[in-house]
Amino acid sequence: MTSREITVGKGTEYPLKGLLTLPDDTSSPVPAVVTVHGSGPSNMDERVMKLTPFKDIAEGLARNGIATLRYDKRTFAHARKMKNAPVTVREETIDDALLAVDILKNEPLIDSGRIFILGHSMGAMLAPRIDAEGADVRGLIMMAGTPFRLEDIVVRQLGQAGGGNPLLRGIVSLENKIFSKKFDGLYEMSDEEAKKKKFAGGINLYYFKEMGRKTAADYLLESEKPVLIMQGGSDFQVLADKDFSKFKELLAGRENTQFRLYPGLNHCFVNAIYNDILKASKEYGTERHIGEEVIGDIARFILEN
Repeated sequence: MTSREITVGKGTEYPLKGLLTLPDDTSSPVPAVVTVHGSGPSNMDERVMKLTPFKDIAEGLARNGIATLRYDKRTFAHARKMKNAPVTVREETIDDALLAVDILKNEPLIDSGRIFILGHSMGAMLAPRIDAEGADVRGLIMMAGTPFRLEDIVVRQLGQAGGGNPLLRGIVSLENKIFSKKFDGLYEMSDEEAKKKKFAGGINLYYFKEMGRKTAADYLLESEKPVLIMQGGSDFQVLADKDFSKFKELLAGRENTQFRLYPGLNHCFVNAIYNDILKASKEYGTERHIGEEVIGDIARFILEN
């Protein structure tokens, strides 16, 4: 494989370093993937402590004849500039993903009719919206996504954090009630009112409202494009028995949709060590890599579509 440096958003206020990883054989145009990060600042490899999901995927897909464009997330590359700017998922993620897709569509080595979006975690939640709002790709790969709204996941994870620890349970329960109450009447608020109300840190309630107007499932139900929905069975951030099961329920019988569940894999699709959100730093602090089963399923989906 070879990698070429790419700038996503070149000439804009937020240029982003990226890598286009290509298979050895580019004698004819090849299919390609744009990777879309999960929540929070992240580099092009989507590094989570010792794990590098996007690097693993790019290198694995190249071995299968598929190119990948990955790039630093805007909140990672321009953290200081973004700190005081009003931000929704459009500024944080969507605009740059659209630019990345456009780069691939104009790259002679890429088959412009066989470009896919691969979103992980919150990136999976946004992948159908990115496609609907202008990417117009061939298909979607959604890894550890959810059909629920972001605020529902935030509140759930707060509950998980205190569930197994008697010392934390009372504190977390109180925090959970406080944060849950902040979302009361969110979709009845005016946009201006939601922008004035803080959730935590620099995030206001409009961030959630703007994203939550349509869920990933809402977008998928409006599309007939091929979709691969993937879930780790030992993921403690997005849950197989809640999120993955709900996707299967909502999208049952749709011929364009495939589902893959991987028992024993975590949120980053490597072998799980712990099944405890309180041990996340230990879970992600041990180096592992995405295996051939996951890479192979992604590659087959792309090559068959």
